[in-house]
Amino acid sequence: MIRFPLKLVRPIGSFLQRNLKRLERQKVEISEEDPFQNNGRSLSTASPDTGAAEQFGHARTQAISGQIDRKIIQTKKALSRIKIGKYGICEDCGNMIDTDRLMVYPEATFCAQCQKKRE
Repeated sequence: MIRFPLKLVRPIGSFLQRNLKRLERQKVEISEEDPFQNNGRSLSTASPDTGAAEQFGHARTQAISGQIDRKIIQTKKALSRIKIGKYGICEDCGNMIDTDRLMVYPEATFCAQCQKKRE
C-alpha cells in the first residue's frame, strides 16, 4: 500500500489540528451572534411577529454554523486518516489523492473523480 512519508504528513496533521481549533472557536462565536440564542429563546418559542432582522440573523447564523459543522467533521476525518496511515488515499477508490488537491484542500478524503461522482 502506498503512503505519504510520515515527515510529510506530520506538519499537515499539525495544520489540521490548528484549523480544527479555529473552526471550533468560530462555531462558538457564530452561535453567540444568533439573536434567538442571545434573547434566551429558540426558534420554537419565537412569536410569529418576531422581527425580520432577528429571523434573518438566526437563519444566517444557522447556515454558517452548518457549514462550520461540516468542515469540523471533514477535518476530524482527515486527522483520523493520518492516525491510521491512510491520509491521501481516496476513501472510495483507494487511489492516491492528487497532491495538488491536498495542497488546496488538505482535509480531502476523496480524489477529485470520486468527489465529482458524489456531487
